[in-house]
Amino acid sequence: KYFLMGAFSTGLMLMGITLIYGSKGSFDMDTIALGTGLLTPMLSAGMLLLMFSMAFKVSAAPFHFWTPDVYDGAPTVFTSFMATIVKAAVFIAFIRVFKGSFGQMHPQWQLIVAIIAAATLIIGNITAIFQQSVKRMLAYSSIAQAGFMMFALVALNDVAVQGILYYAAAYSLATIGVFAVLLKLKDYTYEGYNGLGKNHPVLAATNTIFLLSLAGIPATAGFMAKFYMLSSAVKNGNVLWLVIVGVICAAISAYYYFRVIQAMYFKDGPVQEAQTTPLFRWKLIALAAFIVFLGIFPEWLINKLWYF
Repeated sequence: KYFLMGAFSTGLMLMGITLIYGSKGSFDMDTIALGTGLLTPMLSAGMLLLMFSMAFKVSAAPFHFWTPDVYDGAPTVFTSFMATIVKAAVFIAFIRVFKGSFGQMHPQWQLIVAIIAAATLIIGNITAIFQQSVKRMLAYSSIAQAGFMMFALVALNDVAVQGILYYAAAYSLATIGVFAVLLKLKDYTYEGYNGLGKNHPVLAATNTIFLLSLAGIPATAGFMAKFYMLSSAVKNGNVLWLVIVGVICAAISAYYYFRVIQAMYFKDGPVQEAQTTPLFRWKLIALAAFIVFLGIFPEWLINKLWYF
C-alpha cells in the first residue's frame, strides 16, 4: 500500500513541478518567487498538486489513509524511521519550498493549509482514542502531530520556521523512544503494558517521559514544541480559530497517551519478557533526560538553528 500510494504521490509531485516550471520557466526557488503575485491557472494547479503530494508524505488529512495500515504492518524499526526521519525531512522541505517560492502568495493558500491542519488534528486525535493496538494508536498520533506541524506552514513567520525545526526534533526524539520501548515488548496492545512499571521500571519511567512529551506536558520538549506552533499562529493573527482547535485536540491527545501510562503503573498483568541490556537502558535514560533538558532550556536548540 505504501509503495502504490507513494508512487501515486510522487506522480502528483512531478506533475506539479512540471506545471510550475511551465508557468515560471525555472526550477530556482528565487526565480519562481519573482512575480508570483500574479496567480495564473497553471501556477495554481502546480502549487496545489505539489502541496497535496507533500501532504501525503507527512500523513496530513485527507491523504493520511495509508498511515495506520503501513505503521501497523511494517516492522517496528522501519515504522519508527518513517514516523520520524521521513516526516521531519518532508516537513522541512515543505516549509523551504513554499516559503521560498510561494511566500508572496501566502494569503491566497493559507486557508487551504489551515483547513488541512484542522482536519488532520481532529481526525488523528479522535481516531486514536478508539484504537486497541498501541502501535496503531501511535500511527494516528503521528497524523495528529502532523496537524500541529502544519501550523508552521499556516503561519509562515520567523517563529514558525524556528518552531518547526524544534518540533521536528522534539517529536522525533520522543517517537524514537516510544518505539524503542515498544520494540522490546511482544504484545502491542494496551494490555501488553500492564504491570510494566513493576516489572521493568526503567522502561516504564523513560516511556512515561516520552509519552508526556508527545502529549505536550510542561517540562518536556513536546510542550515547548506545541507552544512554538501555537504562538506562530497567534502571531499571524488570521487563524485564531485554528489555535482553539489545536488546544482542544492537544487536550484530547492526553487521554490516549495517559492510557498507556495507566496500564504501566495502575494495572497488573503477566510479567513481560523484555530483553534489555544495561547499555540499552542507559540510552533510554539519556534520551529521556535530553527531552526534559530541551523542555526546560529550549533556547539551547533554537540558538543552534539560526542558520536555517
